[in-house]
Amino acid sequence: MEKNHTTMETSANNVVSFIPTGDFYYHKAMKALEQNHFDQAKKYLKRALELSPDDAKILVQMAYLKMEEESFLEALELLRHANNVEPNDPETVLFLAEVSANMGLAEDAINFATHYLEIEPAGEYREEAEEIIEIVTELLKEEPLEDRQGSAEKNYEQERARHLMEKGDFEPAIEILENLIAEYTDFWSAYNNLALAYFYKGEHEQARALLHEVLIGNYGNIHALCNLTVMSYYEQNDADELHLLTETLLKLQPYFVEHRYKLGATLALIGQYEQAYKWLRSLKKLGYVGDTGYYFWLSHAAYFSGCEEESHKVWDELMLIDPSKEGLEPWANVVEVPDSDNILSDRDYLVGRLEHEILQERLLGLFLLGKSPFKQELLAHPTLINIDNYSTIEKLLLAYAMNHDFSEDVALANFYRAVEVLEKLYAQHEPLTMDTTFLLQLWLVLFEKGLHEEYAFKNPLALAAATEYMFYAVREKVTKKEIAEWYGTTTKTLTKYVDELMQFLPIFD
Repeated sequence: MEKNHTTMETSANNVVSFIPTGDFYYHKAMKALEQNHFDQAKKYLKRALELSPDDAKILVQMAYLKMEEESFLEALELLRHANNVEPNDPETVLFLAEVSANMGLAEDAINFATHYLEIEPAGEYREEAEEIIEIVTELLKEEPLEDRQGSAEKNYEQERARHLMEKGDFEPAIEILENLIAEYTDFWSAYNNLALAYFYKGEHEQARALLHEVLIGNYGNIHALCNLTVMSYYEQNDADELHLLTETLLKLQPYFVEHRYKLGATLALIGQYEQAYKWLRSLKKLGYVGDTGYYFWLSHAAYFSGCEEESHKVWDELMLIDPSKEGLEPWANVVEVPDSDNILSDRDYLVGRLEHEILQERLLGLFLLGKSPFKQELLAHPTLINIDNYSTIEKLLLAYAMNHDFSEDVALANFYRAVEVLEKLYAQHEPLTMDTTFLLQLWLVLFEKGLHEEYAFKNPLALAAATEYMFYAVREKVTKKEIAEWYGTTTKTLTKYVDELMQFLPIFD
């Protein structure tokens, strides 16, 4: 029995020795990195952190990967934790300087880089630290006084709030920003961000009140003026206010890079393309390398200012860094509105459809969005397009409106053919009037129910003719022969598809 007991004990010890630890996964991650398997390394480091959440070397390595992905806020949080666990580690301090510089936290970047040189004056990263100090010091000379932010904790909290806003988590972002302005009463950038958070939440009056508070305390604050203008432009309920704000923006002559970008992007959004092009192009001449938004608005401003060749070049640059913007080119959806009777010229009608509580109304809005001269503006609206709340068919129609090609996707063949019917009905009645929108709505009822029942929509032309007949037969004297001839099909085929579509009418529910 003793022998058996010893054997069992030895086996148990062997099992324990093979239970993976954080260190085990860390070393597997390092091997994966040596082989350039970054995704695998990230998985191993994530598991290592779960097992050893306070291991500084794991925290720093994960932060390095986050920096490579340009997820700077997450990297900063990991590095702060590592620095608390093992203060004054040279590599951690240098990374803190680097990530702070990338986030625009200039004073923090200088402080961390200086601290690195104090603890390792002849260290491996001495040149990198000196370069950070030199570059960021120059940037600070050009930075607006009202944007110099102070303490590291203050900077960190504001960046955390911005990150939450980007994810749509407005409540926790608002709480952070409210606490910041309570403690720092002249932290104007926090006021501006808080105003945007309230605006995105739909609390427009609160947002406006905050921006007016900024302008009282910091007269001429460009960010506040631009934010007020954008809000007024989207709300479209006070033409005098919008005119006054636009005139104010057109008179501004900003010096700082950030202010020129903000002004240029705002002017492009509200359709003041020539002035927008002036300010955004001035940054390119200075060698400015911006984010995707910069290239997006510069391309649009150039195109609508008559500089089409420049617009195409800038758009090509954007495609290299963000291919997801394909389909939003300024020239892709230029729609000439022939007369005021065309429903596409009615912005309020389109917004009303997009915000409607009835699904078929929203589907109509999404379809018309793809043909509207207001497409770019409405897609950029902060609250109008809420994809997280959309049904599958709404998401598909939004993608279609943004020029996504479904024709080669076998799984979406039924959807694509159903949209073909919609296009044929639209083509027969262009320019679209209010009366003919009801015809499209009838098809969208049939479309949605047919898609749910996995109907194949095999003959789009005949289905369009059948829908037309079903719509007009109960409203005016029209024959199947007339409709069939108009669409280039036969009465027999039209009748067949009328019979098939009848099952999808609401009266059969």
